[in-house]
Amino acid sequence: MDIAKMKAGGFELTPAIAQYAEEKIRHMEKFLSSVQEPKRASIEVEKTTNHHNKGQIFRAEVMLELPGKTLRAEATDEDLYAAIDAMKDALERQVIQYKETR
Repeated sequence: MDIAKMKAGGFELTPAIAQYAEEKIRHMEKFLSSVQEPKRASIEVEKTTNHHNKGQIFRAEVMLELPGKTLRAEATDEDLYAAIDAMKDALERQVIQYKETR
């Protein structure tokens, strides 16, 4: 799977965060092994401070381009890694549904 773009907003994207997010998205390969066409993902993580909740709120979003469909998943959490995990879980549900309808 090609990770086309990784973007961070409101904070510096460290190699550890980038690697963590990439590993979570690459985990989808096991569900998409039967899809021979190229698969490309774009990942965006950001810190939002103008939120109605106090403190830092992190948002993680991924767009996964598959043959005939683009999947999008988003999650927010007070912890960046938890937001990435929740985003992966949401994407996983969509990938499984995509695979079943294909």
